[in-house]
Amino acid sequence: MKTRNSLLCAAITLVLAVTLLWLPPVGEAQRRARLAFSGGPDGGTFQYFSNAISSRLSKNLPNVEVSNMASAGSVENLRRVNTGDADFGIVYAGDLYLGLNGKLTGDTRIYANNYSMAYLYGAPAHLLVLESSGIKSVKDLAGKRVAVGPAGSGAAASSQRYFTAVGLWDKFTAEYIGYSQGASALGDKLIDAMWVFAGYPNASVIQAAASNRIRLLSLVELGKETGFFDEYPFYSEVTIPAGTYQGVDYDVLTVQDSAIWTAGKHVSDEIVYNALNDIYSDKGLEFMYSVTKAAKAMKIADGLRGIATPVHPGAAKFWQEKGLSLSDRQKLE
Repeated sequence: MKTRNSLLCAAITLVLAVTLLWLPPVGEAQRRARLAFSGGPDGGTFQYFSNAISSRLSKNLPNVEVSNMASAGSVENLRRVNTGDADFGIVYAGDLYLGLNGKLTGDTRIYANNYSMAYLYGAPAHLLVLESSGIKSVKDLAGKRVAVGPAGSGAAASSQRYFTAVGLWDKFTAEYIGYSQGASALGDKLIDAMWVFAGYPNASVIQAAASNRIRLLSLVELGKETGFFDEYPFYSEVTIPAGTYQGVDYDVLTVQDSAIWTAGKHVSDEIVYNALNDIYSDKGLEFMYSVTKAAKAMKIADGLRGIATPVHPGAAKFWQEKGLSLSDRQKLE
């Protein structure tokens, strides 16, 4: 009996020893960071970015698991990250700036817990007219009919900001119609100009250029003259390259809002730093571009582009190591 008990005890001891070898160290499971990334609607560009980043970080960062969340978009992401319901998000630079200053449309709350991490891609303004119209500059739009996008859209809001800043908003008739309808109306000469706020090449601009010779107007020079960039520092300059659209064989200097990768104030510096280090590696950028062509805009040199709000300390460390300097607006107080 004694021998049998001894053998039983030895067997149990062996099983426990083997089991312990396979168990993680005490506390490791508790130390695993489980984070949420708030992206956008299914099929949208935000969701492509958030899903790709989440899956790559979960695979490559030790003890970090990032789950992707569907979202209505920029403002919802701003609110989720601010409350800690999400850890990462994608938010337009304009919404970050307006939210920080209590100036979101219909919402005067201050959203101060969102820190910027990196510029992802831009949404530039296209201001197009027919070449036969005789309109050669933004100032020529006085007294004209301009399609500015649907009522309540981001395009309409951006057009009102720009044209108000340059002193033209109350000098032309704004038509609140969608892009495809606007392209048709321009071709039929029911309107004189069309404002499109989207990445290039844009389908509605292609549509307009396929039927008529068009001209794209530069927005930067007048914007600088009138203080547009000072009033709205989240807009940045961008060039739509010559040849992007049929018949437009010249570079077009325009303005853009920027999609920014954000992190909550509560996310550790180490996680933010390591996340950027992985995604902005050569292999990380190659992976992002394989998921969405919009990721072509992700470059080390442009990492802080368009950001007009505080940068997360972990991100600040990363970008400064890459040779970038933070502007006063990007620095934490």
